[in-house]
Amino acid sequence: MELQQANMKLAAQMMAFLKLINRKKERTVWVRTWLTLRPDQGAYGNLLHMLREHDIKGFKNFTRFTPAMFVDMVQRLTPRVRKQDTWLRKCLPVDIKVAITLRYLATGDSYKSLMYLFYVAHNTISLLVRDVCDAIYQEYGEEVICNPTTPEGWKELAQTYSGRWNFHHVLGALDGKHVRIKAPAKAGSTYYNYKGYNSLIMMALVDGQYKFRWVEVGAPGACSDAQIWNDSSLKAAIHAGTLGIPPPEPLPGDNVDMPYFVIGDAAFGLQTSLMKPFAAKPMTHQEKVFNYRLSRARRCVENAFGIMANRFRCFLTCMNQVPDTVESVMLAGICLHNLCRTHMPTDTPGDQEDLNHDLVPGAWRDDIPLGDMEVRLVGNAVYKAAVKQRQDLRDYYNGAAGSVPWQDRMV
Repeated sequence: MELQQANMKLAAQMMAFLKLINRKKERTVWVRTWLTLRPDQGAYGNLLHMLREHDIKGFKNFTRFTPAMFVDMVQRLTPRVRKQDTWLRKCLPVDIKVAITLRYLATGDSYKSLMYLFYVAHNTISLLVRDVCDAIYQEYGEEVICNPTTPEGWKELAQTYSGRWNFHHVLGALDGKHVRIKAPAKAGSTYYNYKGYNSLIMMALVDGQYKFRWVEVGAPGACSDAQIWNDSSLKAAIHAGTLGIPPPEPLPGDNVDMPYFVIGDAAFGLQTSLMKPFAAKPMTHQEKVFNYRLSRARRCVENAFGIMANRFRCFLTCMNQVPDTVESVMLAGICLHNLCRTHMPTDTPGDQEDLNHDLVPGAWRDDIPLGDMEVRLVGNAVYKAAVKQRQDLRDYYNGAAGSVPWQDRMV
């Protein structure tokens, strides 16, 4: 009996001890005292107001938007982001949430670094960045990321490639960008890409003005660009004929019908709806000319990714959030990039050409590693109709109707 009582007493002591070591540490304060100084101190309470009044250029550099665009964004996002005050404390104003999110996108700073800048706790920032990014895509997504729905609309889009890049019947330039992320728990090699790091892929179709017309984000880094494109909704819609793409018609100065198509790099499979360069093998002069003409137009998608990453530099860092949050940040960044291209088209210009049509690299190339922009050569199935179409295009751009005076000098 005494032994049984001793064992019961020991078990009770062990239970009490386990409860003690497993007990969560009680909060000593509800909020740090210095965080309560937010209305009068920090980047929001002091710096942003001063920049808005005395340094518009500095305000735009800090947030990537003009004060007028910032105010408009706050107004549009308020119904989606605003929280209710409680008897315990007041919620954060929407404008400081937007300012924190824009600063994160602009710099990729850690949440703890932003905490000391804005006087907002880092765990609060981790929640509001996701909320604001979701709200940006919900509010602006359908408005700024869209494809034409009529033949006339597609022809107008194709005209930007014809007029600016001398390549005809182009519906858009296609490519994928790897966004570096911290390896998710228990993900194995799912997100590990051929470049040697973990990533999520952003697949996009870009027009001749460096705007994103279609995007699909979130594929793990181990996937190939061709795999993502083959499984995409856009490719299925193109083949189903539900997008209003105009029927084949002759190229300027020619009399042979030519389909409208997307252009991409060597990673994609050659199809009548997608033209890519000739393979890197001993090529004829005509094939080199065609590759130059196609790559000259395809640079639009490289420029779009580069300009976006130069403006929103979180895409140049390793993002530590979970994949779902990274997807929200990617979609928000694409929406904001298109907004900037609409309202501030001369900021961060893309590649240019001088009077001799030699390439003048855009300023974004000075800061961005070009690993994502390399041509990737993999084996692809080649369809006879697509081969014939590419050969016809090769002959057209080497003939009198489609050639430009400087092309032979470029190859």
